[in-house]
Amino acid sequence: MTVQPCPDREPDTAPGSMPRTLALLVRGKNIHERTLLATDYLNHFNELVMLLDLVPSMPECLEDAKEWRSKSYVEHFQASGFADKALAIFAYENSPDCYRGRLEETIARFDEIVAFGLPEIESAVSGAHDQGLEAVVGRVAAELKALVAIANDTIHGNVATRTETPAAATIDQSTIDEIMDVDQAAADDMLSIDQDEIDRLLEG
Repeated sequence: MTVQPCPDREPDTAPGSMPRTLALLVRGKNIHERTLLATDYLNHFNELVMLLDLVPSMPECLEDAKEWRSKSYVEHFQASGFADKALAIFAYENSPDCYRGRLEETIARFDEIVAFGLPEIESAVSGAHDQGLEAVVGRVAAELKALVAIANDTIHGNVATRTETPAAATIDQSTIDEIMDVDQAAADDMLSIDQDEIDRLLEG
């Protein structure tokens, strides 16, 4: 998805315009007047981060973390106790693409790191990882916290204050390395199987 750049100026605030009307509707409702987004959405993602922070001292918390499921903005508010959740959903649907799109991209990145990070943590809990549990959890949690911070900035309209963080970027190369290792192992297995099959046929 291509995210449109956010305008350098405030959106149209002429009386009767949609941005102006929505800005007035969300005022005092814990919804940002310019982005039309609410930080309450981030509570769902902070919940997972807090669980992971507990894992080094309470490894059993990993099971709760594994049961966590990501939610879209609308899904979160539909199930939340947020007082103005219908307004929050309507405002989100009318949020400028540059904010809504950037938020969705950040959450998609968060979900990717969860997908790769939880198995790493599980491996560390079992003692099979080459790094200690605290180090693995610390790295994954730091990447997730960085993305939550980016999402928070986006919701507050500060899209230029952060780009991809070094912590979030490191997973790309490590993930590539892991995939390459797995692919090489799979290729070696296939070659081994093929040779065994050839030997069997020759013996027959």
